[in-house]
Formats: sequence, C-alpha cells, structure tokens
Amino acid sequence: MQFPRIQIKTTDTKLDLNIQDSIQIIKQPKADLKIEQPAAIVEINKKDGTLHIDSTQARRDLGYFPMKEVVQKYAQEGRQEMLKGISRRVREGNQMMMTAGKHQDGAVFQQIAKQNHGPKRPGPYNIKFVPSVGSVKIDYIPGSVDINIQKRNPEIDAKVNKPIHDYQPGKVTGTIVQRPSIEIDVIG
Repeated sequence: MQFPRIQIKTTDTKLDLNIQDSIQIIKQPKADLKIEQPAAIVEINKKDGTLHIDSTQARRDLGYFPMKEVVQKYAQEGRQEMLKGISRRVREGNQMMMTAGKHQDGAVFQQIAKQNHGPKRPGPYNIKFVPSVGSVKIDYIPGSVDINIQKRNPEIDAKVNKPIHDYQPGKVTGTIVQRPSIEIDVIG
C-alpha cells in the first residue's frame, strides 16, 4: 500500500535594504589659557666693607710731616741754632776779651777763624731702607650682603571649552523584492 506523500516547497523572503550610515563629528576646542608670572621680589641689603690704610709712619720715614709738626720742628731747630750762635759768640767774645792786649798779634782772631772755617761733614753713612718695614698699617673690615627673595606663584586662568558633538543618526529602509511563500502538494 502506498501512502500519499506531502511535498512542501518554501520560498524565502528577499529584502533590498538601503542603509545610510550615521554621521558623528566630535571636535574638542583648545582650552582658553592665560598664564601670568609675576616677577619675584628681590631685596639686596649690603654693608660696605671698610679699608683703613695708615701711612703716617711711612710718610714720616720719607720726611713728610704734617705742617704743624714741620713748623714746630723748624722753630725748635732755629731756636737751638740761635742759642748755639749766642753761646759761640759769647765764648768767642770772652776769649777775645781775656787775651786782648797780651801781645798775641792777632793769634786769637786766627784761632777763632780756624774754628769756624769750613763745613762740617755729617756722621758716617749707611744704607737705610725707607720707609721702614711695617710702617704702613692696613686694617680691613669685610662687608656683608644679605639677599632676600620672595617668590611669587604663577597666575593660571584656564577655561575648558566643551566638546562640539554633532550626530546624525543613520537610516535603514527596506523593500521586499520577493515575498515568502509555501506550496504544499499531496502526491499519490
């Protein structure tokens, strides 16, 4: 015995899809940035060094004296020489007075003339170092420098800009090119 058979035939759906892609644009503008750096505050305080040079003794060794001392020295020397001159003249006058008229025939005058004749040479000569060692006195007091620096932080003003976002959604449209179908046949 033969049984009837069922024959099933199907046709799939065919679609034609039209796809339009979405568009997305993202832009990030740069931040607005303002930076200022104030100058640091610098204070410099200094104390000058002092240098004292005393060359008084060196100048004395070279024969340079203050005017007041020079005047006093020459006045003293002049007074001494004047007293020596007075003493010599008194001595010579006494010598002439004591021997006057004793038939010496001017021998006293000759003897006095010999005593006063010609320059007298100064004493022995020797090497002398002028000015003497250590005659210039130097005194130095160093100065100092005090530096104070006050730093100042930079001033930063930053404005962050929001991103620019543009989005256009995509579209999908479809049309059925072939409709689905089912055919059922009974054979036999």
